[in-house]
Amino acid sequence: MAGLTRNVLITGATGVVGSALIPIFLADPDTRVSLLIRAASEAELHERVRGLVDYLGPDLRDELALGRITALRGDVTRPRLGLDEAQYDTLIAESTHIVHCAGNVRMNLPIEQARAISVDSARHVTDLGAACLARGRLRKVDVVSTVGVAGTMQGLVPERPLPEVQQFHNTYETAKAEAEALVLERMAAGLPATIHRPSMVVGDSATGRAIRGQIFDYLCRFLSGAVTGGLVPAPEDVRLDIIPVDHVARAIAWSGEDPRACGKIFHLCSGPGGSLSIAELVDRMEAIARRRGVERPPLRKVSSAEFRAALPGLVAAASGRAAAQVANLAIFLDYMDDRQLFDNRETAAALASAGIVAPQVDDYLEKVIDLG
Repeated sequence: MAGLTRNVLITGATGVVGSALIPIFLADPDTRVSLLIRAASEAELHERVRGLVDYLGPDLRDELALGRITALRGDVTRPRLGLDEAQYDTLIAESTHIVHCAGNVRMNLPIEQARAISVDSARHVTDLGAACLARGRLRKVDVVSTVGVAGTMQGLVPERPLPEVQQFHNTYETAKAEAEALVLERMAAGLPATIHRPSMVVGDSATGRAIRGQIFDYLCRFLSGAVTGGLVPAPEDVRLDIIPVDHVARAIAWSGEDPRACGKIFHLCSGPGGSLSIAELVDRMEAIARRRGVERPPLRKVSSAEFRAALPGLVAAASGRAAAQVANLAIFLDYMDDRQLFDNRETAAALASAGIVAPQVDDYLEKVIDLG
């Protein structure tokens, strides 16, 4: 950076990926970060920042005191990111790197809401990127998409733009695909950007730290039978690709500095050789439970068809914390039940050249799962 200060804007800063990026960027003493956080009031903004400090540790409090972190109350779904004119102009004048990882992984929202979260936010973030580029400061925009943009495609999904006309399981995937298409248009017009398609993001592979309530928490409860009445759909040929958040964050941070990443689509996932079948994941969950002394009734593995036939009874019997999750099991099962593998060979080679290698599932699964 030749001594120049890097100013990074992170949207979705309190989310799974956004929060993991903060300590990585701040490890560089010449970097400052601005965190765009949705909050209804200044009091709520301060409360969410306090929660972030509690999660990431006291070092973050020190960085706040030193002025290397700025928390902005905004909203990516609104023009100018929901900021006042002075705040927005400051971002235009100072931002050298934008990481857009705000989102909401809810699969059953009305399409208008899903598009506001995904498409409108991508438009507003790339508008800011274009304004920063015109000012001569911007180096890069990194946009976090999802492997869900592959919809119901089967087989090996390439690290390339995907057909615009395809089938999707839910409004989340539909809107994310439209957002990705918009970003690709902006890239073709000259915006320096990289699109990242992570698979199912789990906790930190080294520490096990994870944000409670993320989709992997749901997956763990699903695979352990906690929300399924002890039934688990476990066809051997349906594979799930999970990836630790620290790998995703390191890849995105590297992407912002290495010119080889510009204009690319990266698959941040385990890839064909690292994904596990549902049956294999269930077996690992049961083994971890036994080692932890967690007593669970034996799980009954059934076909996807048998599980779907049992869904009405599961929904009717559910109560408490599990009720909302069981009600969405059909959507969740559709999301998983694809004969897909994600080609990540180019991504893996580029990251490996920088010393960033995705750990094997067995190296981190026990650290990040929560059997509670």
